[in-house]
Amino acid sequence: MNKPIGYWTKRLDAALEAHLDSTLARLKLSRRQWQTLNVLAETPLGPEDLDGILSPFWGGDTRRRESELAALVGRGMIIMVDDRISLSELGHAKHEEAQRLVEDSRRDLSMGIGIDEYAMAVSVLERMTLNAERLAG
Repeated sequence: MNKPIGYWTKRLDAALEAHLDSTLARLKLSRRQWQTLNVLAETPLGPEDLDGILSPFWGGDTRRRESELAALVGRGMIIMVDDRISLSELGHAKHEEAQRLVEDSRRDLSMGIGIDEYAMAVSVLERMTLNAERLAG
């Protein structure tokens, strides 16, 4: 029986969450902490900008967001500089270490999938998401 795309996207998201949490657990990081470090590795951001970028990952769960950010602050990986959230020296080092694990993981996850296939899948999912968001109002 063929399953609809919603079934596969939810199942993929759950599998990615479990796999990446397991992978990142070696560094005592969650997937959402990794995503935060990864965004901040590019540039320091104001809290609202960081929330805007990461909101799809938080899913409206403000308690989880606060808990994950507090853990990064408590471990000395993110700091506030001039009203912007930034990676500390430790945060940059942890990001580089996690980046290597995530790249290895992505390579394993996309085994047997060509570059063109991957690009097409991402393009289709992006367009469907934008359509669904537009239709939702």
